[in-house]
Amino acid sequence: MLSCFEARRGTRVLLKSLDMGPCMDFLNWLDPDMSLQVLTCLDDPTDLVRISSVSRSWRHFVIENGLCKKLCLRMFPQLSRVAQVIEINNPDTKAEVGSSNSKELETLEREHRVYAFLACGFTSFNVGDSIKRALSASSTDNFPEESIHNTLEPRDVVGRRASYWSSKGQSDPAVPEMLIYKLVSDFVVINEINIQPFKAYFQLGEPIYSAKAVRFRIGHAKSPMDVESDPMGESFPEDKFIWTYSSQVFPMTQENILQTFKLPEPVLCIGGFLQIELLGRVQRQEMDGLFYICVSHVQVKGKSLSPAFGVEIHEPSGQFVLKNNMQAKGNIQPSLPENDSNVNADLDMERDIRDMLPFVNMLQGNVADFDEFEWNDVEEGMDEEFMEEGMDEEFVV
Repeated sequence: MLSCFEARRGTRVLLKSLDMGPCMDFLNWLDPDMSLQVLTCLDDPTDLVRISSVSRSWRHFVIENGLCKKLCLRMFPQLSRVAQVIEINNPDTKAEVGSSNSKELETLEREHRVYAFLACGFTSFNVGDSIKRALSASSTDNFPEESIHNTLEPRDVVGRRASYWSSKGQSDPAVPEMLIYKLVSDFVVINEINIQPFKAYFQLGEPIYSAKAVRFRIGHAKSPMDVESDPMGESFPEDKFIWTYSSQVFPMTQENILQTFKLPEPVLCIGGFLQIELLGRVQRQEMDGLFYICVSHVQVKGKSLSPAFGVEIHEPSGQFVLKNNMQAKGNIQPSLPENDSNVNADLDMERDIRDMLPFVNMLQGNVADFDEFEWNDVEEGMDEEFMEEGMDEEFVV
């Protein structure tokens, strides 16, 4: 069994061999299982695309073993629910005719293109505010003056009036509250959620109505059409959603600041809905003796992969079709905060798209035909360089 250290060392040898001109066919040194272990250690999609561009045999190995798909699954296990991959507006797509082997190869090549570009999208573009609109709250004290829609306003005061959402009062401080938001698309990578508890500056002592803790759930609607057409308002349609991810419980401090709750790992939201569960109440209102939770502002940091990628969720299985719009690849827009400088945003966007163009061109086959390398024996200078880096003279597996 190849250790992780040895595999990574072999990967370094492999990548160096690509930059040193004609030398050796690295994969011929290893049996298929060992080669697979080595290449699986690559965690940059551009490296996999480079390797698949070396020769026909290397490209076949990468595609046949689904290395780009495996990389995406390691990055985001939520993709294990993909039942089918579809390319939209791809002029190079051929009708699936012929033998079962040719159909299988076409499927593998399509998955290679889609997952390679998806992996690149995961690692590209800026992170920004990813909420599209507020949907509903489990309760609202004074609707619509204290509705959930106020939480999208970063200012504490709007038109000489405090801007915040308030729950209904409860005698039991353990009663939770839930807020639901629609994200900017159905395919969003979430990095962190920020919440600012409300400080009632108009009450004696200026109390802060925070929660004790918070938990986040991510998922999709059972019927997107019903959710989009229902304004919801004060209602809390818990049965209209399926939550596929639940975070740990994060403690919240009783402070009137934007508190950051960073997820341990970025999470892929498939379906585009976020639930914030506010756990425990800490502040009693002096007027009625009841406990409330109030929030001034909510912000979700993430990146949307729309319009290049979309999903079609199948119920009740929960599996989904991953759709890749080939003509939209150059139009993936990074999620950017509205308050950022437009000049900087445009420059960042242009840089990101420019950096991805060679990657996209290779995936779409816009490169010269493959020329098989004439692999020669390893030059002594190459061995000496590897030894200087602390590697063995022979890479034994």
